[in-house]
Amino acid sequence: MTRIESKQVTIAKPAGEVYSFLQDMHNFKPLLPQDRINDWTCDGQSCSFKVQGAATIGLALDGGTPNSLVRMKSTDRAPFPFTLHVHLKEEGGSTHAYQVFEAELNPIIKMMVEKPLKNLFDHIADKMVALHG
Repeated sequence: MTRIESKQVTIAKPAGEVYSFLQDMHNFKPLLPQDRINDWTCDGQSCSFKVQGAATIGLALDGGTPNSLVRMKSTDRAPFPFTLHVHLKEEGGSTHAYQVFEAELNPIIKMMVEKPLKNLFDHIADKMVALHG
């Protein structure tokens, strides 16, 4: 199992606000690197986008725990099955957040995607702070 964890960030909003924001997949677009994303589609519960120089990614909400965990999973538009969980923990009116990606990847695919995915998840973490700062 390949596991990639983003950096941990502190968002200057309560966990309930961050959780609600992430429950609408339309809000996922501004978290992505806009200069590298094309063909964005979204219905609120799932989204799909093409990463320049890479594959089309499909992502859908998959439950979770209010104010502490947002679960997402790949759709049939993704090149391989994966999960992406956003962990939230409120402390003093701010929220500590990080993402965990998990997938069964063969060693060659893992070698190709591990660093770009880590960079993507760190970018998303930074944008979560910027959008809620």
